[in-house]
Amino acid sequence: MHHKITMITFIQASKRYPGGHDALLNVSFELQQGEMAFLTGHSGAGKSTLLKLIALIERTSRGQVLVNGENTAKVSRRRIPYFRRNIGIIFQDHQLLFDRTVYDNVALPLVIAGYPASEIGRRVRAALDKVGLLNKEKSFPITLSGGEQQRVGIARAVVNKPALLLADEPTGNLDPDLSWEIMQTFEQFRQVGVTVLVASHDLELINRMGHRILRLKNGQLVGDTTL
Repeated sequence: MHHKITMITFIQASKRYPGGHDALLNVSFELQQGEMAFLTGHSGAGKSTLLKLIALIERTSRGQVLVNGENTAKVSRRRIPYFRRNIGIIFQDHQLLFDRTVYDNVALPLVIAGYPASEIGRRVRAALDKVGLLNKEKSFPITLSGGEQQRVGIARAVVNKPALLLADEPTGNLDPDLSWEIMQTFEQFRQVGVTVLVASHDLELINRMGHRILRLKNGQLVGDTTL
C-alpha cells in the first residue's frame, strides 16, 4: 500500500484575536489524505476558527498549520487564491448568488480560475450530478428548497475537484433526513480520496457516521476519538 499523505497538520497552533481572546490554544493533530473527521464542541469552542486557519481566512498567532505539506505561514497574501484552489469550503449560509442560475453559481470558481468554457460545462454537470441536481441547472436558487440550496453550495465547493473539503455546520438548518443525505455526499467524496473535515454540533448524526471526532472546548482540543 502506498504511503498516505498527511493533508493537515496542526502543531501547537493558537489563534488570539485582538483584545486577547484565545480562540484556539495549542491545538495539535494530523489528518491524512482521504480521511474524514468531525469537529465538535460548544458554540465558540473554536471550530470555525480552526477551519479558517486551514483555509487562510485567518492566520495562526503561534504554532504551525501545514496543509498538504505547505506551511501556511509562508503563503504570501498574493498566493492565497492559488493556495485555496485545492480547498473546497462550505459555510452554513451557502452564500449563493440569487440573481444567477444554479449552473452559474456552481461554475463560479472555475470561471474565476480561468477554465475554458467546454471544461466548465463538463465539470459543472459532473458536480451537479454528484449532488443529484442535474435537472435544476437552469433554476434560480430562490426556487429551491433549503436542502437543495445547500447541495448547490456543495457542488460549487467540489467543482474544481479539491483535495480537501472543509464544511462549517453544513447541516445546520436541515432536517435529519436531509442532513444524512448531505453527509452521505461527503462520504462519497471521501471514498475517492478527498480529505473531509466537518464542523458540526449534531452529535447524533456524527456518531452515526462512525468517523474520527475532534472535540474542542474553549479553544483547546480535549478529545480525539475514532469510532
